[in-house]
Amino acid sequence: MSEHRERTTDTGEPPDRADRVDSATEAFVAHRNLLFTVAYEMLGSAADAEDVLQETWLRWVGVELDTVRDQRAYLVRIVTRQALDRLRALRRRKESYVGPWLPEPLLTAPDVADDVELAESVSMAMLLVLETLTPTERAVFVLREVFDLEYGEIAEAVDKTPAAVRQIAHRARAHVAARRPRGAVSAADTRDALQAFQRAIETGDLQSLLDILAPDVVALSDGGGIKHALPRPILGAAKVVRLLATGWYKRGTGMSVEPVQINGGPALLVRLDGELDGVLAVRVENGRVTGLYHVRNPEKLSRIERETTVTR
Repeated sequence: MSEHRERTTDTGEPPDRADRVDSATEAFVAHRNLLFTVAYEMLGSAADAEDVLQETWLRWVGVELDTVRDQRAYLVRIVTRQALDRLRALRRRKESYVGPWLPEPLLTAPDVADDVELAESVSMAMLLVLETLTPTERAVFVLREVFDLEYGEIAEAVDKTPAAVRQIAHRARAHVAARRPRGAVSAADTRDALQAFQRAIETGDLQSLLDILAPDVVALSDGGGIKHALPRPILGAAKVVRLLATGWYKRGTGMSVEPVQINGGPALLVRLDGELDGVLAVRVENGRVTGLYHVRNPEKLSRIERETTVTR
């Protein structure tokens, strides 16, 4: 009597199992950039977003794809639930974070700035506003306002009723509207302001620096307890000029700056003696610099040397 053996592929898996994995992989890869963007906007951390994507993949590969009507919506639901779990854990971790916390900066492609809503949603300023929401409010706001999901889809992702999601969305919108940056600025104005700011930094021209800063400019920095950083925000042009002239970076210290796009907006990469020392993201409104977000924590600079794709 011959022995029955199950046919396998080169990987040692049964053909139907291998086919399912291939189909799952194809769908996951097709939506990966979107899923990363959802997770990053909810968490403000690329490293944690990548962990969430790994967890999402492990759950997705076990799903019977024949039962899934909309693969994109299903994947977004998985990644949202995983990100919510991670966000709640992150909140506890941030309570013990040394010094002020800023989002992990991403080097983004120039075309991100062309999508004004996407660029604003991943900006350092907006991510800091989103930090003031509850985890569920943040998830609902991101999925509705940034990715334009229907209330029913969001309800499935956050385990709420559609009616409850509508109320949460209304509350989150009002909260964000009261705190969000005042509005978009043209690409030309942004470019001109960054160039003027860079020249003032490089030349040490304090008057030019004062001219390009808005009177109510705010500066924040994040060293994570590893690098020196501001213990609290600095508010006002005169104080920020003094900080830039005598505190953060001084001329003659081997400093060089390079204009880049960080989180869809203008920024400078700062190097000391050729070594990356930090990222200085710049918020521009009405042709003047209104916000400076200085990330020096080396654990948050690992993605600065390569471009990260964010998309809707």
